[in-house]
Amino acid sequence: MPQVTIYSTPTCSFCKMAKAFFNEHHIEYIEKDVSNDQALQEESIAKSHQMGVPVIEIGDQIIVGFQKEKLSELLGITA
Repeated sequence: MPQVTIYSTPTCSFCKMAKAFFNEHHIEYIEKDVSNDQALQEESIAKSHQMGVPVIEIGDQIIVGFQKEKLSELLGITA
């Protein structure tokens, strides 16, 4: 299983949906809260070229937003 990292904020509804999806499927992930951390904000932007969250990193793949189908594909989750 590739490492999963999510750049998020506490108030982001799509971030909450992504984390709930990971928890539902027992996917371990590293959460990086960008809300009060300039260095993490810059790291997220450098990886995604976007200012929004969530930014999800699975191995060397970057997904911006909560894209359930893409996450399922990359994590080998079947419906």
